[in-house]
Amino acid sequence: MPRHKGDHDARRREVSGAVRRVLAVHGFGGLTLRAVAAEMGATTGLLTHYFPSKRDLVAYALEVLDEQRTSRPRPAPDTGEGLAGVRAMLADILPTTAESVASNRVWVSSWDAALGDPELAAGHAARYRRSRERLQRHVEAAQERGEVAEGDAGEVAAALQSFVLGLIVQVLLEVDAFPPERQLRLLDDYLASLRP
Repeated sequence: MPRHKGDHDARRREVSGAVRRVLAVHGFGGLTLRAVAAEMGATTGLLTHYFPSKRDLVAYALEVLDEQRTSRPRPAPDTGEGLAGVRAMLADILPTTAESVASNRVWVSSWDAALGDPELAAGHAARYRRSRERLQRHVEAAQERGEVAEGDAGEVAAALQSFVLGLIVQVLLEVDAFPPERQLRLLDDYLASLRP
């Protein structure tokens, strides 16, 4: 009996989940077909049927992670326009829960692989560009409301993104020193510095 496309897609997602779990615990240095197979209780032959190379496995895992991140529930739209929207968007990506710590560990550990792979790098660059564009729209709204000093909203968005990515790295390296309350306080202090 031939396999259905749904079975194939479900298996690929199962593999992708195992990849994310291995990455979250061991980073890219520990990502091997053998480690993913062990995480699934499967053989490496099964993995190579769906993903001919480790790079294919990683690229797919990142696509699924990005899809899950963008489709998960977000703060309600009534959290506000302008500066409140900026804060909601940035607070949403900080590693303030066990799930978001694991997710951010995967993203940050994937940077190393992306630096040596132009396709992975292009995917990351596109994701970060889309994020800056969303931030820029919030910054522009905040400027119109007088909540953020006038200036190049694109540059402000780039600085905001850089601040948050740097904070994420610090949190992942020293989780106990950056509990959620401190992360949010640092974010609020940074946002306060943007006021006119």
